[in-house]
Amino acid sequence: MRSKLTRLKPQTIINDLRHLVYSSAEEFGDKALYIYKEDKGEKTFTYNDRLTYMNRLGTAFAEIGLLGKNVAVIGETHPYYAVTYLTVVNGNGIIIPLDKEITEDEIINFINISEASAIAYTESFNKKLIKFAEKVPNVQYFIPFYPATEDLTNPKVKPIGDLFEMGKISLEHGNRKYLDIELDMKKMCSLLFTSGTTGTSKGVMLSQHNLTSNTNDACKATPYDYTSTFVSVLPIHHSYEMLCSHLATTNLGTTTFINDSLKNVAKNIASFKPNSLVLVPLFAETMHKKIWSEIDKKGMRTKVELAMKLCEGLLTMGIDLRKKLFGQITDAFGGNLTSIICGGAPVSPQIIKDFYLFGIIILEGYGITECSPLVAVNGINKNRMKSVGPIVEQCEVKIDKKPDEITGEICVKGENVTSGYYKNEAATIDAFTDDGWFRTGDIGYVDEDGFLYITGRKKNIIILSNGKNIYPEEIEEYLSRCPLIKESIIVGRSNENNDIVITAIIHPDYENEALAGKSPEEIYDIIKSEVNEINKKLPVFKQVREIEIREIEFEKTTSKKIKRYKI
Repeated sequence: MRSKLTRLKPQTIINDLRHLVYSSAEEFGDKALYIYKEDKGEKTFTYNDRLTYMNRLGTAFAEIGLLGKNVAVIGETHPYYAVTYLTVVNGNGIIIPLDKEITEDEIINFINISEASAIAYTESFNKKLIKFAEKVPNVQYFIPFYPATEDLTNPKVKPIGDLFEMGKISLEHGNRKYLDIELDMKKMCSLLFTSGTTGTSKGVMLSQHNLTSNTNDACKATPYDYTSTFVSVLPIHHSYEMLCSHLATTNLGTTTFINDSLKNVAKNIASFKPNSLVLVPLFAETMHKKIWSEIDKKGMRTKVELAMKLCEGLLTMGIDLRKKLFGQITDAFGGNLTSIICGGAPVSPQIIKDFYLFGIIILEGYGITECSPLVAVNGINKNRMKSVGPIVEQCEVKIDKKPDEITGEICVKGENVTSGYYKNEAATIDAFTDDGWFRTGDIGYVDEDGFLYITGRKKNIIILSNGKNIYPEEIEEYLSRCPLIKESIIVGRSNENNDIVITAIIHPDYENEALAGKSPEEIYDIIKSEVNEINKKLPVFKQVREIEIREIEFEKTTSKKIKRYKI
């Protein structure tokens, strides 16, 4: 499939993320960078605003001793979140973006592991984070974007608005400590945790050099420019959303509407009328289901399917009637939508084909946090079905396979690749080949034209349809604490809707007196009740939804490890 998408103007090749902020402000000035909802109205945050607030916050950090320090940030997508991120990385500090859905224990653990000196947060975390101040002794300051009144009594609370004002005054008095700082491009500037509080948790270290090269590659590989408009839907802490939707797109001069709630996604897309989106497959699947549901309600399926066949034939002859034939369908998304970047999990080829015939091209991509994250993406007139696209420019891929095999482990080398895992030398050594290639743990191949294909997952990771990564060992550790559970394996099962359901295969401890003399049905109910209690300690997206009882122990290796591939 080929796209008519063309770029009106090439992007600026940035030298670092500070250059990104300055050059985009110079070129796009008072153009809206973000449009967002707040105080029951819409607000605009411009490219100039981002530069101004970054320099003010960075100067304030210099005043209070946070310049070059580690700062965590958590919450919903907000202009101040992006400002905090850029302020820290452009002051030789380390930003630690945290998933807003993790538990309190996980937040505390990650803050302590990362030795964060401060944590910035959105309004939803008011009155929550300050409660465990004594459990995070390294944290000198809590920085709320819009503080709760009762939090202001704590001397450690420094509202971001006050810091903006402090920085403004300090700049007016000639403080240039932040403005003149020399960036260390090789130093870690971003620390991203891949999992929870167990031994499976790893902190991915990314540098200015990693993020800058990947930002440039993302801009080159995708068909966007200053005319592109987006709705930001995905969580901002994720490397995919941050790099693609808040670094790369802003280097191009785009305008992004920040979605305020998952329940409002469809309404906000229809209202803002974006011409582009960055999504995970779950949203594309939901949109696809909605389209066909509306078609079926109107009894139009047969007519629409005939029109799609006609359209497909006409397109081969260079005749494009998609807007005329399917305008009513695309109007549900505002009428301007022409492309969707989709990553995090595979997209059904049928969904891609249907959207293409309706007039919306889905460009699949592939990335991994350790690669900043972008490795490959379909782009301008380089879109191939079932492929995740060509390899981005400053990145190499090799397939580690036997001579007689087509597929193998995808290994990556390039400017975007992490230096390793934070304070975890063993995991770092294990993640790289002897000659320096990063092992992704994913299986695939590259065709003769340089397009990458993903055919499987080597790791045990479970990827939900919403793009969330589930690490089985983490949940298994929780299950292992239950005295009634002797062994367990977490797997992803597909249900009737082809959604991945987190399922626990459990071998109970039949010798436990609580299970003695119980029927299989009674044992199932008891174990299910225990699992429900464990779920209360987990974020919603990690909770076990189904259980299967296994009467015999799992088959093991000689080192007593469960043979997962047998399950």
